[in-house]
Amino acid sequence: MRQASVGFHCPECARSGSQRVYKGPPTFDPIVTKILIGLNVAVWLFSSVAGGRVTRIDRDLLIDGGLFGPLVADGEWYRLVTSGFLHDGLVHLLFNMYALWLLGGQLERVLQRWRYVGLYVASLLGGALGVMILDPTALTVGASGAVFGLFGAIAVIQRSAGLSIWSSGLGPVLALNLIITFSVPRISIGGHLGGLIAGAIVAAIVVGMTRSRRGQWEMVGAIAALTAVLVAAALWVASNPIL
Repeated sequence: MRQASVGFHCPECARSGSQRVYKGPPTFDPIVTKILIGLNVAVWLFSSVAGGRVTRIDRDLLIDGGLFGPLVADGEWYRLVTSGFLHDGLVHLLFNMYALWLLGGQLERVLQRWRYVGLYVASLLGGALGVMILDPTALTVGASGAVFGLFGAIAVIQRSAGLSIWSSGLGPVLALNLIITFSVPRISIGGHLGGLIAGAIVAAIVVGMTRSRRGQWEMVGAIAALTAVLVAAALWVASNPIL
C-alpha cells in the first residue's frame, strides 16, 4: 500500500492514476443584488453630500425624484423608477437593504439573473402602481415595494414546491411586515401591497412556464410584457385618479 493525501492506495491504483478529486459546486455570487444595493447606497451618499446631513435625504432630491401622482400625470413618468432608489432616512435605507440582501441573494440564485432583474423591476413598478391607486397625492420614496415583491415571489415559489410558508418561517415574517404596514403611520400601504402582488404574479409566471418547459427568454419576455402593463396602468391611474 502506498500513502496518499487521503488514506492509502494499492500499487495498481497508484500506477493507473485512477484517483479522482471531486470539487463542490462553485459559490454563487449574487452580483445583481450587490449592484442594486450599491445603487441605493450611492444615491443615499449623494443625497447626504448634497443635503449636508448624513441621517436624512436632501429635500430637493426628494422632491425632484419622489413618486407624486400629479407630476407623474404631467409627464414625469421617470418618478415611477427613481422613487424606488430614494430613502427618507438612514434607518429606512438600512432596513430595506438588509431585507434585499437576505431575500435577493436567494431569489437571484433560484431564478437566475435576468429573471431576477425582471422580478425586481416589476415589483418596483407594481409598488408604484399601488401608490397611484391608494395614495397618489402623497410624496412616496423607498425600495419597500420591490422588497415586498421579493416576499411575494418567495411565497409563491415555496408553495409551488409543496412547502408551507409558515413552517419555513417566511409566513410569520411577512405577516409581521404587513401588520407594521397597516399600523405604523407614514408607511405606504399601496406601495407594499402593489409590490407584493406584482412579485407574486412574476413568480407564478416563472413557475407556470417552467412546468410547461418554456425557455428562459420566453419567461423574460412574459415578465417584460407584465412590466409594460404595470407602467401603462400606473400612468393611466395617475391621469385618472381612482380615489
